Amino acid sequence: MTSIVIADNPLNEIGIARDLLPPGLSATIARHGTPEFHAALADAVCLVGFGEGTMDDAFYKSAPNLKLVQLLSAGYDRCDIGAARRAGVPICNNGGANATAVSEHAILLMLAVCRRVVWQQTNVAAGRWRGNTVDDVKLYELKNRTLGIVGLGTIGKKTARLAKAFGMTVQYYDTARLTEEQADDLGVRFALFEEVLRTSDIVSLHVPLTKDTRHMMGAAQFGMMKPGAYLINTCRGSVVDEPALTQALTNGTIAGAGLDVFDQEPPQPNNPLFALPNVVLTAHFAGPTWENQYTRFRNAFDNCQRVIRGDAPLWVIPELRP
Repeated sequence: MTSIVIADNPLNEIGIARDLLPPGLSATIARHGTPEFHAALADAVCLVGFGEGTMDDAFYKSAPNLKLVQLLSAGYDRCDIGAARRAGVPICNNGGANATAVSEHAILLMLAVCRRVVWQQTNVAAGRWRGNTVDDVKLYELKNRTLGIVGLGTIGKKTARLAKAFGMTVQYYDTARLTEEQADDLGVRFALFEEVLRTSDIVSLHVPLTKDTRHMMGAAQFGMMKPGAYLINTCRGSVVDEPALTQALTNGTIAGAGLDVFDQEPPQPNNPLFALPNVVLTAHFAGPTWENQYTRFRNAFDNCQRVIRGDAPLWVIPELRP
């Protein structure tokens, strides 16, 4: 039996992991950092879980047999990529297991901000049917609006398909461009980053957090957007300069935002975004759904089996690809 470690986490339904665990794999399930976790690393060939900032050089030295760090998430910004490179251990993300969930959540946030769902719910619950006055209520449809997707990976592509179903015009910016045939099949067109910001009614962010994308949305970028535009962020909070976003939402530079992620998580209780009426907030819950519990563990175990039998792993993060 080959030993692997599954890092337990409140977001994981471990019963599903046990049900899907293939014969031939012996799994130790333990919370990251516990004595049981560290003891199991000595013999582990694969680690399945979420990235942790404590996975440094000392961590890899304590796991001499480790051949794979298999993430259950798409994001890997908490991983020490340098330490993994020095140890010669590939880090792989979840193979798009949560792509449907995140793309649906992005559309959910677009609808919520355009139709002011939180404002409506608050008024109804408080007995203010349709608010105190309907004179200045402006609710918007997605149809015929231009969506700008920044980052057209697996999640970005699924978001584009859903947006097309709503009748939106979709443009995208990504450092890796589609071919003309691919763009035609998906029904999107390439635009420069600044062009996306200037011409989109909604900008949806779907990029990994790297040194190049950290605070890629700041005061200058918000200043390029339409006053009636909305920002949607379901990737990583630090892609956005949060104080600059707060200022842009406060002074009317942009119309609103739908955010699933924050620069600090959980955010501080006095975060100024909480007091703004033109923001819809969720608790980094775009990714985990009941359905993709199965997909995440299925992809993870498949990759473990690939590595154990000597095949190259799938979904290696770009920074560690040969």
